[in-house]
Amino acid sequence: MEDRVLRYAELLKKHISASCGGMTRSPSGRLKHPYVVPTSEGSPYYTDTLWDWDSWLTCIAFAQLEADGGQKGQYAHCERGSVLNFLDLSTSDGYMPICATPAKDLTVPGIEDMRETNMHKPVIAQQIASIVQRDSADTQWIKPYIPRLESSINRWLTEYREPETGLLRWRDDFAVGVDNDPAVFYRPKNSCGSIYLNSLMYRELLAMGYLMELLGDAKKANAWRGRATDLRRAVQKYCWDERDGTFYSVDFGLLPVKEGAWLHNGAPRDYPCLLMRIDCWTSFMPLWAGLCTQEQAEKMLSRLRDTRTYACRGGIRTLSRLEKMYDLRASNNPSNWRGPVWGISNYMVFSGLLRYGFEADAREMAEKTVLLFGRDLEINGCLHEYYDPDSCEPIMTHGFENWNYLVLNMIAWLENRKFADTF
Repeated sequence: MEDRVLRYAELLKKHISASCGGMTRSPSGRLKHPYVVPTSEGSPYYTDTLWDWDSWLTCIAFAQLEADGGQKGQYAHCERGSVLNFLDLSTSDGYMPICATPAKDLTVPGIEDMRETNMHKPVIAQQIASIVQRDSADTQWIKPYIPRLESSINRWLTEYREPETGLLRWRDDFAVGVDNDPAVFYRPKNSCGSIYLNSLMYRELLAMGYLMELLGDAKKANAWRGRATDLRRAVQKYCWDERDGTFYSVDFGLLPVKEGAWLHNGAPRDYPCLLMRIDCWTSFMPLWAGLCTQEQAEKMLSRLRDTRTYACRGGIRTLSRLEKMYDLRASNNPSNWRGPVWGISNYMVFSGLLRYGFEADAREMAEKTVLLFGRDLEINGCLHEYYDPDSCEPIMTHGFENWNYLVLNMIAWLENRKFADTF
């Protein structure tokens, strides 16, 4: 590594080690277990709120802290607790909230019943599997909660699944994680078969298979892995675009075919969805998930390297610079994913590159992220939510921490040390 990368790596390690304790919370109110929040005191996002994929990814960074020589178990109780709090709050029919505070679940003006919108993203089994892998396959702590876990994932597979294709769809554009992804933002309800969502679910189903195998239930393990195989086939069939050499989200917002109708009767629609050819970073989520073939991964790599679209000084743009929706404005409702560089998109792409053996590209992504965050920390004394792709100047949210701390995991890999990653 070049000297500046080494210097920034040390700066980041010291900063993260010193500040991460402020992101943990003791049991309180409805949250009966210790848990993790996105930021420490001093950030605009400083609260006692437990969030879904935020806690998952922050805890992966905390696992790296422990692997780097921190006291074993220093943060593991908060990772377990984050999972158990969500499982405690899930309902008998599988609804799991996106976030929760000691006092209440999230409520939104205009949405009378939160059960009628999106719920906790399908990452809970993956988070459990990551903990179990690090704890020498100890599953005893989670065993009593398995029925609730199964119920939640089954809810996804029934109420959020488009039956003709087998793909999952967002119910609406509320709290999808990638807030203003043009494939789902301001679009009709139930119309987006998100490649990001389906990539998350593929890994979730594999994680369920892994957990069931450890619990000694081979039949259920095979069933969950079979569902993962079915989803992989659906993603390959409907989301891969051979013309562009990438994966896209799909559009289910098509008018129904009415049997016997005069109009279009000669050749009615016989396709269940349309590709949404929008160049968003989420198209690379199948690399992270392991959903693509090696040949597909290599085709996607050429797109990832293209400086006209994604590649930039800060890592990867969250939307191609050639898209008409490309916009670097500062916004936090929604947070802006229409071009700025985010630490989490850099990390997920980095992890996917490693999965497919593209180590030189993974190294470049990791070093760019270290330089991005190290420079910010040196100049501003903190990290931010997202950045200008070319100048690397912060755009929004002074003091944002959360999944930015995954840079620690990148540093460990760069230094050939034990590397904690998602399941």
